Amino acid sequence: MREDLLRHPVFKMAAEQFDRSADFLKLTEDVRERCKWPKRLITVTIPIKRDSGKTEVLFGYRVQHHLSRGPVKGGLRFHPNVDLGEVAALAMWMNWKCALMGLPFGGGKGGVACDPRTMSNHELENVTRRYTSEILPFIGPETDVMAPDMGTNEQTMAWITDVYATHAGHLVPSIVTGKPVILQGSEGRTEATGHGVAFLAARALKRLNSKVKEPTAIVQGFGNVGSHAARTLESYGIKVIAVSDVTGAIHAADGLSISDLMDHVAKTGSVKDFPGSEVVNPDAMLTMKCSILIPAALERVIDESNAADLQCVILAEGANGPTTTKADAIIEKRGDIFLIPDILCNAGGVTCSYFEWVQNLQRFQWSKQEVLSKLDTMMAQAFDRVVSFAERNEIPIRVAALSLGIKEVADVKSQRGLYP
Repeated sequence: MREDLLRHPVFKMAAEQFDRSADFLKLTEDVRERCKWPKRLITVTIPIKRDSGKTEVLFGYRVQHHLSRGPVKGGLRFHPNVDLGEVAALAMWMNWKCALMGLPFGGGKGGVACDPRTMSNHELENVTRRYTSEILPFIGPETDVMAPDMGTNEQTMAWITDVYATHAGHLVPSIVTGKPVILQGSEGRTEATGHGVAFLAARALKRLNSKVKEPTAIVQGFGNVGSHAARTLESYGIKVIAVSDVTGAIHAADGLSISDLMDHVAKTGSVKDFPGSEVVNPDAMLTMKCSILIPAALERVIDESNAADLQCVILAEGANGPTTTKADAIIEKRGDIFLIPDILCNAGGVTCSYFEWVQNLQRFQWSKQEVLSKLDTMMAQAFDRVVSFAERNEIPIRVAALSLGIKEVADVKSQRGLYP
């Protein structure tokens, strides 16, 4: 199993990042081994009957990286390319992210290999309910708390809540986060990840104020994270000049109206044909000149083929693992791009999920203003701590962020000891 994971390109990348930070921290071999490998790797089959009457068996996964600091926390994604190696890598990153933010969670991630764009609402409900029932023995408010991710949403979380509540015999809202507000979800949770990305990008701009005039932004991936990041940037007075989604990319030199674009996408399902924009190549869009580049889609989109050609001042990683280790080396050598690494940049989602979980345990609802205000405070504190640590130790900012998170987990592992 260990060798299989290391052969997967995304897990291999996560492991290489871990090893580099563990070397910096000078972790002993026993602590390093215990921190690196996940506690549980769960694979289930999900037989469903399609609307056509055909029975199909899908594969689902859930990886729980560590429970040393609390229940694992992480999203559930529906995507054709989901597999165990990818999910394990995402769970590992989530572990360091939660520790970096000071949240009482370990890292978890789940997924089902399917294409939600080709499935009816009825089929998606059946997949969600069957997946939940299959992993029921391994989830709970103090064990594993899921949230939406790529291809899933608050309706998915509502179905999971219902399955769990049916078995428990009463409503257990703390079983998931990212739920509808009517099911004791949290105000501000939907936009939290994108808001946090934009907030930190703007904070980085402030640090580089003398270098950036009339800032612009490009967003790769106009889903939940990318669209809300773009809208928040626009509210800060930063022009979003290009965006992309799975259907293509568009550009407008004078800036796109993000609210109008979000309405257009809601109606058409695509950024294409947005009035006042021109079509551009999605790959070429990544290397267009801008102040802020936000990759907010899949992993490994910034690699050795395009890292040298980036023309951004700030690279704000809205997605998990968008930059390969070879691209990291190129960017570090260049020295002219301010990187906001994924485990810090997109931590707004899990931080707001923590707020939702706390509200559920307390049976007390916070206002949207309270949620986003608390989020901004925690994101700012984490950002300043990472940047200060990187400067003080003269290390790349990704290594700094990972090291702070990994050390937190390693210290807990050492303190708790090893159960024989």
